[in-house]
Amino acid sequence: MNAIFYMVKNGCVWRALPHDFPAWQTVYYYFRLFGKSGIWEKLNSLIRERVRLVEGRQGQASAMILDSQSAKSAEGGEKLGFDAWKRVRGRKRNVITDTTGWVVVAKVTAANMQDVFAGEQVLMKLRSRKKSITRLEKIFADGGYQGHLLDWVKNKLHSEMGIIPKMNNQKGFQVLPKRWAIERTFAWINRHRRMARDYERLTETSESFIYIVMIRLGLRRLSAPMRTY
Repeated sequence: MNAIFYMVKNGCVWRALPHDFPAWQTVYYYFRLFGKSGIWEKLNSLIRERVRLVEGRQGQASAMILDSQSAKSAEGGEKLGFDAWKRVRGRKRNVITDTTGWVVVAKVTAANMQDVFAGEQVLMKLRSRKKSITRLEKIFADGGYQGHLLDWVKNKLHSEMGIIPKMNNQKGFQVLPKRWAIERTFAWINRHRRMARDYERLTETSESFIYIVMIRLGLRRLSAPMRTY
């Protein structure tokens, strides 16, 4: 685990892991094993719930935020596209978080997929996580998710989707109600050098790294009260 955290934080390739870690083949084997068996997502869910409880909240969120981030691709591979709006060739990281920014589910798609369709894919993934939506009442999103998703969320998730539009004449980044939390999450992800670009050939690998970033940050948050300075 320390080797995987080191790699995602510092952005090295598998073969460049320092020699005081296990052999890179061993580390990669467990990375792939945990990804294929869903362990990364399960660990992320357990740690997110624990962080929420430590902060005095209930384990499952009643409100969530949906947004996406386009990441430039440095490799070939599956599901690559060009996001004409952001002028990025690569993939789109579609993420749902709670209102404090902790990732609930992640889905990586081609960058040229419209938000409304990519959003439906990540929401379908959320719907399959029954435990995560036991208290769900509202999902906040931007104007790119308007349309049939409003009825989809109402009928399939029995919740409400609240659209938070950009400010009038907005240029560049502006702090918006609720949505600022997920923008901070994308900043957390980008501070990990492996995530500065999309280096992966498989979208499932990109999704695993999103969960690993949040696992690492969650463990640091949980251990913070026990630190000595």
